[in-house]
Amino acid sequence: MSRAKEVREGLRLLADIGGTKARFALAWPGQEPSDVAVLRNREHDSLAAAAQAYLARVGDARPVDAAFSVACPISGDAVALTNFGWAFSVAAMRDQLGLARLEVVNDFSAVAYSVPHLGRQGVRQLGGGEAADNSVIGVIGAGTGLGVSGLIPFDGGWTALASEGGHVTLAARNDREAAVLAAMRKRFGGHVSAERALSGPGLVNLYEALCTVEGEAPEALQPDDVSARAVADGNSPCGAAARMFSAMLGNVAADLALTLGAFGGIYIAGGVVHNMAAAFDAKLFRAQFEDKGRMAKFVTPIATLLITRQWPAFLGLTAVLDGRREGP
Repeated sequence: MSRAKEVREGLRLLADIGGTKARFALAWPGQEPSDVAVLRNREHDSLAAAAQAYLARVGDARPVDAAFSVACPISGDAVALTNFGWAFSVAAMRDQLGLARLEVVNDFSAVAYSVPHLGRQGVRQLGGGEAADNSVIGVIGAGTGLGVSGLIPFDGGWTALASEGGHVTLAARNDREAAVLAAMRKRFGGHVSAERALSGPGLVNLYEALCTVEGEAPEALQPDDVSARAVADGNSPCGAAARMFSAMLGNVAADLALTLGAFGGIYIAGGVVHNMAAAFDAKLFRAQFEDKGRMAKFVTPIATLLITRQWPAFLGLTAVLDGRREGP
């Protein structure tokens, strides 16, 4: 068998498609992903164009199978990203890329499928609690949007929930949060989702709303600017935004734990917490996670873990292609 035919029969294309960036990799069965590249969505007219640009970059690679995780609901053949203008047909995409098989799943379903394969080196625990074996797992993560999923033990393996839990209505825990949400309601309408605060753009939204509450004029900042200023001056509006983000994420993560009965742990994914670095208050996050009134005894034993492994969605997509949606 020629090398070209081996490449055609064995190689896979993996893609993790968010609202801002598309991450691609190649993978052989049983091996770690390689040739990882990150492309900016706005530089390509379509997802197919981005995928073709990636394949051109890596040379003569001609994968036969592929798995894509996409930041949007997945239902049938038509797929449209929630936070970017790309839309595509799964069947047409498969044919356009010359694939024999294309699996498309929600982005946080892919992250959820990665959890049983992360190992201890792929996570860092935030606070107390312990992840129980063979129990429901919750996954939440802030990026361009807020992704939410759950992993349910089933018939010796796992089933991931395709959820849009990032769009639940965000609740205030105190008067200051209520004032911030009131400012955000004036901007976004009656429904302020968790994603409006717990995402990259959400961190900026919190900063701007806090400025409004304090009667200050907000500057035009990016999420990285807010994080950097929060580290430099914790008493600034940016510092207040970072603390409120940390507290609200703890509250919403606890809501997820309560909803799912996630004694297998709540796993934190997405790039925002990593990018915030020292601006993210892990102690405040955990304190708010445990502060559930009469249900504090329910959530306190549940572990909260930050996913530190790079490209976890690729690990989940590999499990999807292999039909290996169980633990190692």
